[in-house]
Parts: sequence; C-alpha cells; structure tokens
Amino acid sequence: MLDVLNQINDVLWGAPSLILLFGTGLFLTIMLKGLQFSKLFYAFKLAFTKEDKTESSSSEGDISNFKTLMTALSATIGNGNIAGVATALTLGGPGAIFWMWIVGLLGMATKYSEALLAMKYRVKNENGEYSGGPMYYVERGIGKKWKWLAVAFALFGAFAALGIGNSVQSNTISDVMTESFHINGWITGSVLAVLTGLIIFGGIQRISTVAGFFVPIMAFLYIGGALLIIIVNYDAIVPAFQMIFQYAFTPVSAAGGFAGVVVMEAVRSGVSRGIFSNEAGLGTAALIAGNAKTDHPVKQALVAMTGTFIVTIVVCTMTGLVLIMTGFWDPSGGAISGVQHSTGLDGGALTSAAFGHALGTTGEYIVAFSVIFFGFSTIVGWYMYGEKCFEYLLGLRYIVPYRFIYIAATFMGAVMQLDLVWAFANMANALMMIPNLIALLLLYKVIVKETNFYFNDYIQQQQYTRSKAS
Repeated sequence: MLDVLNQINDVLWGAPSLILLFGTGLFLTIMLKGLQFSKLFYAFKLAFTKEDKTESSSSEGDISNFKTLMTALSATIGNGNIAGVATALTLGGPGAIFWMWIVGLLGMATKYSEALLAMKYRVKNENGEYSGGPMYYVERGIGKKWKWLAVAFALFGAFAALGIGNSVQSNTISDVMTESFHINGWITGSVLAVLTGLIIFGGIQRISTVAGFFVPIMAFLYIGGALLIIIVNYDAIVPAFQMIFQYAFTPVSAAGGFAGVVVMEAVRSGVSRGIFSNEAGLGTAALIAGNAKTDHPVKQALVAMTGTFIVTIVVCTMTGLVLIMTGFWDPSGGAISGVQHSTGLDGGALTSAAFGHALGTTGEYIVAFSVIFFGFSTIVGWYMYGEKCFEYLLGLRYIVPYRFIYIAATFMGAVMQLDLVWAFANMANALMMIPNLIALLLLYKVIVKETNFYFNDYIQQQQYTRSKAS
C-alpha cells in the first residue's frame, strides 16, 4: 500500500500540479494588479491594530483579525519551516530558497483570494458560529451542481487533519523528546493527547486564544536564535545571498562529495517545499478565515496573506540563511561552502546540527523546543481545519466523536511509525488542493470585483462615516 500511495503522490505532486499552483498564483497576481506588493504595509496594519468603534460596530464574526491570523499561523508555521527548508536545500541547493520566495510571493495572492471567498460565502451554523472555506465557496459560489467537489475537499481535509496536521506532528515531537530528553513516546503521547483535548473542547475561542499566546513565543524563540547566528556571522550574509541568486539560475557543480544540482531541481525543490511551508493553494487558511470578525471580506483577506509572507519570506529565509552561512546546506561538507563537516543528516536533524554548530548546546535546544512548540501549535491549529470539514460533511452532532478520534490520533502518532500516514496525508493534501484551485480560477471575477469595490468605494465611505461621527 505504501508503494502504491507513493506512486500516486509522484503523480499528484508532479510537474502538472506544481505548474497549476504556480500558475494560479501568477494569474491571480496579474488580475489583482500585484496587490500583495502594493498593499502589504496596509495589510500588516490591519493585522496588528484594533478596529475603531465605527468599524467594529458593523463587524460580524467570532474572533478578531489578529486571532484569526495567529490561529492560521499556528497551523502553518510548523516543522516544515525547519525540516522542509533543510530538505529543499539538500535536494536543490541554495537556489531553492529563491524559488521558495517566488512561490511565497505569488502564494500571497492565492491566500488572499481564498480568505476573501471564505468570508463572502461563509454561513452560520447551529451554534451561531460562522463556517467558511472552499466547501462553501464551491457550493455557494460556483453552484450546487459542483457540490461533489466541495464534498471531496471536505472529506480529504478531515482525513488530512488527522495525518499531516496531527499524528505526523506528534510523532516528530515524540522523536525530539526521546532524543533530546530521553522521554518515552507513550509519555509524550499521553501528555499531548490530554493537552490537545483540553484545548479543542474549548472551541474556536480557546483555540484562538492559545494560538495567540503560543505563536509569538515560538516565533521569537526560533527567529531570535536564527538572527543571532546571522548577526554573529555577519560577514557571510552577502555571500549567502549571492549563492541563493547565483544557483537559482545556474547548476551547482559536484564538489567535495556533493552530487551537484541542476537548475530544474532547484526550481522543483523550492516550489514544492515552499507550498508545503505556507499552504497557499491548499485552501486550509480559508477554513479559519471565515470566523474572522470584520466588516468587509477584503480586510480579512489582506490579513490572511500576511501569514504567507511571515512563513515564507521571514521564517523560511531565516532557516535557509543559517544552513547556507554555516555550510550545513551541503550534507557532504563540500568545498563549495568552505565548511568541512560530514553529517549525513537531513531535514530537522540537519537544521538542529547547524544551530548546534553555531550556538553549541543552546542552539540544539532552540531547535528542539521550536519543534515541540511548532508541532503542538500545528496539532491545535489543524484541528479547526478538520472540524470545519467534518462539520460540512455530517453536521455539528458528530463533532464530539471527531474530537475523540483526533485526540486518539495525537497519542497514536507519538508511539507508532508513520510512513503510511505520511504518504496518505500527502495524497489528501493534493486532493484538497485541486478543487480549491478550480474554485479560485472560476471565481476570480468575484475576487477582483470585491477588491475593486473595497479600495475604490468602501474605504471612502468609511472615512466619510468617521468624519461625520466626529
């Protein structure tokens, strides 16, 4: 079965899918006139400042823009930013970072569009809470004849949450706890299961509150450690960026045992790992965006796209620079980096080795605790994704059983091997992506119309209302 799933994934995550993702981001960027660049500062202002009383009085939703962003980031900033970047570099060389930037910048337009549609087509459930996501903008935006596509997204989303968003994360945490602190997997699994249960049974309000607390702490811990390494090795900053731009367009020659990398491998590695790190195009961010308390869909859409910038342009770049500047991007310790070491490591272990090389034991602990925080926040954040999908399929009455299944998956992930779960989760992610991208392309006129109305008319109306009130 594992062989079959791997073959399916080779097809689903092959060139056609990556071109579809890349192409959709490029198309939406053109249709929105590069909005992710021209409105970036405005988007950050919306994300980190409170609405005034006039705006908040007309806002509907469950949680603030900030908590929505933190909840989405809790699920997105994960071990892919630690392990995924390391894998991209070992497979594609330093040039892979450049292509991660490209897919991240284009993905901002994709994420913006997902969140806008989630807000526009969201519905209220039986508990009076909002529900949104690709299921709703497929069915309500394109038409009920497409409901089968919405059901397909929800089905694979509910399963993907149990895998890539849950058991895979608890397994990674368990490995770190065993290697760094010599704690058995069943103890780690039990603690994670209890903590997960306490949080998810508190609903969206508790989940968003926990995310708002954890995300800034883990970002400060990891980014702070990476910045310290970069500052200490400041003389390697310019050469590191030179390598990124040089090897984005020229092959990396074999040297010092390094096998060498062609340009297409740098592109493929950068694009695929970039998508895994920021999830733009998968439709996951739209599942939480629909809960935002705001007075216009465009506002939450702008806030949502800042998450892609933070994840890819900031966090992934920090990891990439540390690996390149310390020479650990080359697992053979080749002459290109000028650093002689032969780790034979990959993924998160390679990132940990790079931090340890630069900061000693402190660096290794930074990565270890980052993996724990990142992994646990992903478990909590992805639960909301799974719940929204499950709610669409079977309604609210079966949410409690799903919560117990989710808690059980947290424990099982910590105590078992997950090759099969990884393979199935990757397949589920790809099968979530396809209906979402179809919907974005079919509804692009709605996205453009809402965007133009907001910037051409709505802002002026709000300014007039505020001036009249004052």
